[in-house]
Amino acid sequence: METSPVRRIKPLGFPWETLDPFLFCVHHDDKYPEGNAKFGPAVSLAGRNMGQDFELRDGFRMYHGLVVPGFPQHPHRGFETVTVVRRGLIDHADSMGAVARYGGGDVQWLTAGQGIQHAEMFPLLRTDGGNHLELFQIWLNLPKADKMAEPHFTMLWNHEIPRVPPPQSAGVEVTVVAGKLNGHAPPSPPPRSWASRKEGEVAIWLIRLAPDAKWTVPAASAGLSRVLYFFEGHGLRVAGQSIPDQHLVDVRSDASLALEAGPSETEILMLQGRPIAEPVAQYGPFVMNTRAEIQQAFSDYQRTQFGGWPWPSVDPVHGREEGRFARHASGRVERPPGHAGSSKG
Repeated sequence: METSPVRRIKPLGFPWETLDPFLFCVHHDDKYPEGNAKFGPAVSLAGRNMGQDFELRDGFRMYHGLVVPGFPQHPHRGFETVTVVRRGLIDHADSMGAVARYGGGDVQWLTAGQGIQHAEMFPLLRTDGGNHLELFQIWLNLPKADKMAEPHFTMLWNHEIPRVPPPQSAGVEVTVVAGKLNGHAPPSPPPRSWASRKEGEVAIWLIRLAPDAKWTVPAASAGLSRVLYFFEGHGLRVAGQSIPDQHLVDVRSDASLALEAGPSETEILMLQGRPIAEPVAQYGPFVMNTRAEIQQAFSDYQRTQFGGWPWPSVDPVHGREEGRFARHASGRVERPPGHAGSSKG
């Protein structure tokens, strides 16, 4: 008798539980009000735990931001961040001297490697209405051989990321951030990423199902981690099993997987990859293989500040009229089509 491909069903929680090679995944969905002259919320922030504001109040959180919501200057070492921005904009600045503004379907893939400081701020550019921000941030581990790689980031602009309507599956769209589907693949991740290795078989897919739509996720190799995060909709069935709203589904990777949406639009994030299967020592923003390496990371950061901080504030934001762009440490500038005009979102 065939066994079900479903291994576990579990509430999502905050942050979402992940499996090797992934370390962390969080879904930020904040309905910010109109912005003020300093790109922060044009409402009172009284009563919030400023600097540590993770409690949803009036539809939004400030996170570590004091004026502009977001995550001011902070370090990373030993892993990668994949930031998928579905709505709104993020202003990036880092210790390499690089900056970016991206969002509205863009993805930034950053290899922290041997160490980087960066800021991720959420400027509220619209002053005539709300500023909705929705993003996923995913932490992907690096194997020991690549933990001390040079820091690097790659931009995957919205227009470059495939949105695949699988054949004979009406009402289904799969956004392919990593991996491939039916011959469609996004731009390559950074060169030292686990996702750049063929054996890693990393896939990051956003699956959207119209009401009552059906699709079968194709089987991959055996032995991979494969988790579906059901974050939007009602009445999903996976391999014939009813899945409660806001739950993750841990599944076998070598089995095809029948998805059936309920009466509302359904959205699922799928994270897949071959486990790196190395020891993980983590302390806050540092992820290494041993406790001694964590201690060395703190020592190196105190000594070098991972290159220092070349910006006049810990929470830099770009101009109100600046569009989507990236200026890399080399000085190379990217501007995607339709980059002009930043206050739409």
